[in-house]
Amino acid sequence: MRTALTELVGVQHPVVQTGMGWVAGPRLVAATAEAGGLGILASATMTYPELEAAIKEVQGRTDRPFGVNLRADATDAAERVELLIRAGVRVASFALAPKPELISKLVDAGAIVIPSVGAARHAEKVAKWGAHAVIVQGGEGGGHTGGVATTLLLPSVLDAVDIPVIAAGGFYDGRGLAAALAYGAAGIAMGTRFLLTRESTVPDAVKQAYLQRDLTGTVVTTRVDGLPHRVLRTSLVDQLEQSGRVRGLVRAVVNAARFRRYTGLSWLSMVREGLAMRHGKDLRWSQVIMAANTPMLLRSGLVEGRTDAGVLASGQVVGLLSDLPTCASLISGIVADAEKIIGSLGRVLD
Repeated sequence: MRTALTELVGVQHPVVQTGMGWVAGPRLVAATAEAGGLGILASATMTYPELEAAIKEVQGRTDRPFGVNLRADATDAAERVELLIRAGVRVASFALAPKPELISKLVDAGAIVIPSVGAARHAEKVAKWGAHAVIVQGGEGGGHTGGVATTLLLPSVLDAVDIPVIAAGGFYDGRGLAAALAYGAAGIAMGTRFLLTRESTVPDAVKQAYLQRDLTGTVVTTRVDGLPHRVLRTSLVDQLEQSGRVRGLVRAVVNAARFRRYTGLSWLSMVREGLAMRHGKDLRWSQVIMAANTPMLLRSGLVEGRTDAGVLASGQVVGLLSDLPTCASLISGIVADAEKIIGSLGRVLD
């Protein structure tokens, strides 16, 4: 199956594994790459030395193309871009629109730049700055997400730009890939579906907690870090939703103290991180602090397996998943089913 995505990046299949913090590590990324898809390493939850080691590990596991997801607003974003260039990483992915100079530096070095966007105007902006493609995530997607469904957001972005568009939010099988290609997309990107694979390092008990959810098992909350965040419904999320300002601030400070011990960041650095993540929004101090230590809340659930004290990002698609395939069987099955569906559509015109 050849699309603008496979031609651009040099992968076999138009399937992308997104850069999920604490989930998209070297094992999952390499397994995705070996299966013919584009695996994206999540670096937002890594220190610079950890990212450097992770890139080397992926390259030790596979010689196929892969990407690294960067936080465009990270204080060391420029240094991380230099690392990707030196290491020869094929794709640089961004959760937020990167500065034009970062895009230019990557493009000049021969890297492929693929930011994630949530609106047509954002796609137009990064396309003008030189991005090679964009990932567009509809409201069904997990983690930070918008309120527009993929079926509406995708065509609006396709109409706005001439670069390849990769569809995300609600995809998990061959029907989704066939539908995305019919819209005009160059491929699909999936997070929750890859989280629930054998190569994912998420604890088995947490994976089972995901698999037990139905289509109403997620909720979009702003109580985690002040931004719309689609997560699994858990007791912690319920408490955050119901807590008042004082209680929310106390809980935020407690979590922030845990995050500070883990990372070694000073309180001043954490406040700066939280303020940087406000993105122009009017947040309470509890939300600013929570924004700074959201990675720790995610780590508690996705690494430590604490569903009672962690936040578990998830797309709505979790309600349709019931198994834990390998990356190889997942990707090959999606592509095979999509090819059958596309082939059968010819009969409609007979």
